Amino acid sequence: MAEPINRKTGPGTAPTPQNTPASNAPISSRATAPGVASIKEEDLDRAAAASIFAQNPKLVSMMQNKLQGLVGRSSGYVESLPAPVRRRVDGLKGVQKEHSKLEAEFQEEVLQLEKRFFAKFTPLYEKRAKIVNGATEPTEQEIEAGKADEEDEDEETEQPKDSTDAAKADAKGIPEFWLSAMKNSSLAETITDRDEEVLKDLTDIRMEYLDRPGFRLIFEFAENEFFTNKTLTKTYFYQEENGYGGDFIYDHAEGDKIDWKQGKDLTVKIESKKQRNKNTKQTRVVKKTIPTPSFFDFFNPASPPAEEDEEIDDEIEAKLELDYQLGEDIKEKLIPRAIDWFTGEALQFEQGMDDFDEDEFEDEDDEDEDEEERDEDDDEEDDDEEDLSKSKQETAECKQS
Repeated sequence: MAEPINRKTGPGTAPTPQNTPASNAPISSRATAPGVASIKEEDLDRAAAASIFAQNPKLVSMMQNKLQGLVGRSSGYVESLPAPVRRRVDGLKGVQKEHSKLEAEFQEEVLQLEKRFFAKFTPLYEKRAKIVNGATEPTEQEIEAGKADEEDEDEETEQPKDSTDAAKADAKGIPEFWLSAMKNSSLAETITDRDEEVLKDLTDIRMEYLDRPGFRLIFEFAENEFFTNKTLTKTYFYQEENGYGGDFIYDHAEGDKIDWKQGKDLTVKIESKKQRNKNTKQTRVVKKTIPTPSFFDFFNPASPPAEEDEEIDDEIEAKLELDYQLGEDIKEKLIPRAIDWFTGEALQFEQGMDDFDEDEFEDEDDEDEDEEERDEDDDEEDDDEEDLSKSKQETAECKQS
């Protein structure tokens, strides 16, 4: 499915409303410390500046704020143009506004198209949930269609013999379907061993669109020993106004409060510490609750900083970026192609895309140039060897005479 709800912020940048558009020497046997004569004046200047910045983080922060304040300011060039030219510039801005209106209209229509097709996908998702949870069985036609995709692999790979025991053969549906799919996706790094115990009871992951720009993720659970919630939801909201280019701008996310059963909260751990009274010498055990990483932190997202905040904490920024990306991955990848994540086929495709390295490929023209250079080098070596041979021969004749 296409991704009309997107914020273009540049690689590695958290899509939050607040954003605006020295390596060490290698250690080797040939590495030598630079001498005074080899150090250039500009290198000394850089080193001095780096040292000053390292010792004064507040100075760095102040400079960054000053530089950010310059973003978007006019250089004065447009203001210096003749009046008739400035009028034409203003006219082009008016034309651009009409273009922006069409872009916003385009994004809105794309969203409506996506919603229309989502309504067609929904019955398939519902049928998938029934098969996963053992409420129904796939038809023979569906099974044959699924097997057809594996025919090529079956010819190349010898299939293992079916050693399934009777107990496993009687299992309902597909046990741990969503847990397995999640562990093959970008969510894997957020799932701990303790989380797996409750994620085994995850029966379905659904998505729905909001009346306003945004979407809601719905996680359905069977009865379990960890919390009483039957469903946990996470809602992603976008700003009402479109951004530059007509795109929807991510605003914030809200998650459900988890009603943990006594002593079953997976987002914290209890540490016990003995304390001794200095006067009475009596001891007591003090229990302290300490936050611990868990997938279920996903439902308690970080709050974006207020617009008036000049400084944005890097840790908060990273959390917002991760939270947004996980939500998009669940919506755009996990839910539509859950079976491919369960089998690992989707993971293989993702890794295949990551393994593609442009540096491994070069233009044919570059290869031809390299071959010509090698040929020239070979010719020079042959000429050098010929000159050396003549020199030796002349030396030998002089000795004989």
